[in-house]
Amino acid sequence: MRAAETPLVVLQGVNKHFGATHALKDIDLEINRGEVVVVIGPSGSGKSTLCRTINRLETITSGTISIDGVPLPLEGKELNRLRSNIGMVFQSFNLFAHKTILENVMLAPTLVRHVSRKEAEARALELLAKVGVEDQARKMPAQLSGGQQQRAAIARALAMKPEVMLFDEPTSALDPEMINEVLDVMQALAASGMTMVVVTHEMGFARKAADRVVFMDEGRIVEEAAPEQFFSAPKTERARNFLSKVLHH
Repeated sequence: MRAAETPLVVLQGVNKHFGATHALKDIDLEINRGEVVVVIGPSGSGKSTLCRTINRLETITSGTISIDGVPLPLEGKELNRLRSNIGMVFQSFNLFAHKTILENVMLAPTLVRHVSRKEAEARALELLAKVGVEDQARKMPAQLSGGQQQRAAIARALAMKPEVMLFDEPTSALDPEMINEVLDVMQALAASGMTMVVVTHEMGFARKAADRVVFMDEGRIVEEAAPEQFFSAPKTERARNFLSKVLHH
């Protein structure tokens, strides 16, 4: 990573309250272009909330978030424009049930970017091939397995040519045998240089694909390090305790 390069995503002093719950506490985080940051930690530690603030699906109580040097606006056209540069893949696949897989992937480019249907279809088929479900293009989401639906959801997010991809526990709703087919697609994406923020319980993916692991607990970033360093020699007692529970099964 060139030292002079400005980070693509910057969170400074970010706090988030849900009523009396202080979900994010003074979060400072910078994500560089082409970097894969994997966010791990116990349930309720603020991982998903952190992920969802980056495209303002969750508004923040205080602090600032900027993408490519531009602060995230609160609402309106500017927010929509910035948001269209951020791909998001959720726990549940969120595909439109009444549209084919192909139509799901074509929708945003035609509506938001005013790409012609012909161009959108060609790009959609190319992306569905990239994630290995091109043969399912004309089917409805309900006809696909969970793993296929999630791969189609990744293709849909990529259709907008985003600068950064957010993954919020993308495999947690999947049967075990489908998890790897989705992680393989994500790993290929990481290897291609896509900037990614991934909230996951999959430690194997964190080891293999992450440039940096961010460990959260009780709304704070407790530790961040390269995966080999984090998994072999975590600095904090809290991280050691967490890893002892998740790695020895």
